[in-house]
Amino acid sequence: QVQLVESGGGLVQAGGSLRLSCAASGRTFSSAAMGWFRQAPGKEREFVAAVSWSGLRRYYADSLEGRFTISRDNAKNTGYLQMNSLKPEDTAIYYCACRRDAWAAASNSQRDYDYWGQGTQVTVSS
Repeated sequence: QVQLVESGGGLVQAGGSLRLSCAASGRTFSSAAMGWFRQAPGKEREFVAAVSWSGLRRYYADSLEGRFTISRDNAKNTGYLQMNSLKPEDTAIYYCACRRDAWAAASNSQRDYDYWGQGTQVTVSS
């Protein structure tokens, strides 16, 4: 079992940066792929980024245009999402998620993730 807690969200002006953190409890985090997803008001939740258990493989939504960076520190049981050049359309609740199966590949599909955090609000003002 893995419990996830996101932090680092807030209100930022367009062009600014935020770093989200995802603190995980449980011994399986270091062997679990993790991802970030977001849900904007009135829209479905969508994929943002994912990283393999080792941190070596990273995947991003095409729409991000290289502005976000996903990373993880397994020694700290924490994942991160660095968000730069934020735009108003990035406003959403951001969720981190982990896969249950050890060594499973990172995925851009929500269905592949078993554990979810409660989300953190990111609001970008124009």
